[in-house]
This record gives sequence, C-alpha cells and structure tokens, in this order.
Amino acid sequence: MFGGKMTTPQDPSSSAMMALTALAQKIQAIAQTGLTYTADGYDKERYEQLRDIAGALFAQFSSSEAQTFIGAFTQQEGYATPKVDTRALILRAGKILLVKEADDSAWSLPGGWADVGDRPSTAVCREVMEETGLQVEATRLLGLWDRNLHGHPPYPWHVYKLIFHCRETGGAMRLSQESLDIGFFDPNHLPPLSLTRIVPEEILTSLDIIKNAADTWFD
Repeated sequence: MFGGKMTTPQDPSSSAMMALTALAQKIQAIAQTGLTYTADGYDKERYEQLRDIAGALFAQFSSSEAQTFIGAFTQQEGYATPKVDTRALILRAGKILLVKEADDSAWSLPGGWADVGDRPSTAVCREVMEETGLQVEATRLLGLWDRNLHGHPPYPWHVYKLIFHCRETGGAMRLSQESLDIGFFDPNHLPPLSLTRIVPEEILTSLDIIKNAADTWFD
C-alpha cells in the first residue's frame, strides 16, 4: 500500500471527505493521462500543475506533505486506471484468517496489489503464501469493491478491491516482513482492522455471500 501513514482531520467516511478524495484522484488521473499523451510543452506544464494541485489536496487531509504525493504521482505513467487490490477470505472452523500489518499494527485479510501478468486468482494466492505461509486455492470471487465508496480513509489512487473465498491446500503459518502476527478470529469479535485495507462491511458481506450462496457483490 501507499508508503506513509495517513491521518484525517475528520470522519473519513463522511460524504464531504469522500467527494474531496474522489475529486483529487480525478485531477491526478487527468494529469497523468495528459502527460502521457501531450506533445505540447505548454500543455505539459498545465498537466504538471494539475498533478501538483492533486498532491496539495491530499496533503490537506494527511500527515504527509504535498511533495510526498507529488513524488509518488510522478512515478505513475500511462493512461490512468484504477489499481487492483486482491484479498483472501479464508475460514477455519468458522473463524477468519487475519494478518496484523507491520505499518499500522492493525489487522487485515491477507492480500495486496495484483502484479502485471497475474491472473486475479493467482495474485491473491501468491499474496497469501507470501504473508502467511499457507498454500490456498481461490474458489470464488465474493465481491468487487470500489474503495472510494465504503468508508476507507482517503487514498491517493482509485482502487478496486477483489475479495476471494480461498481454501487451504497446504503450507504452514509463518510471519513475513510485512506482518507482526497471524491468527484466526471469530467474525463476531474482530480485532482493530487496518481500515486502509479492509473495513467491516466488506468482511461481513463476504461472509453472508458464503453462508447464503448469494450472488457476487459489486461496486
């Protein structure tokens, strides 16, 4: 995930904060796409200004400085599209596997960014193996979530989150450099969640889909 812990001066799930986050993301996307295709020097300067404005906007509701965001945006090239985050819901005796993240000491479903060339199911299984030591098989896509719409803290990029139901096939639990602890938890007594990665709604909806053999959730 994005380097640097972000803090917000108001409720990150408020409609005003969500709208401001989406606006800043759109400005950054316009700047990135414009810089990719423009051949005009003046247009390039204008797109760079838009990129800097997006960085300044994110700095308004973060503990990071604008230059931190601008530096990250500068590394983005090509037509701007949402990033893809894959997460695994793994059950053992009715309990959910969670990983305690090193960067914020809060818990999340194991997972992470999909790499270019990965199938989504391959990406989530690889992330589980890297983070927990468990070998798993993705058996079903439970939901495709727009990160902007479900109470996550503000984030520089627009993200689609894919949550898969996975079953264990082998391996043994172990920690990685990115995790402080691993464990299975009662869904009714979840530990503090890493809200930049996962929110209760996404876990509870996914469990309901499994329990009731419901349709895949989207948006």
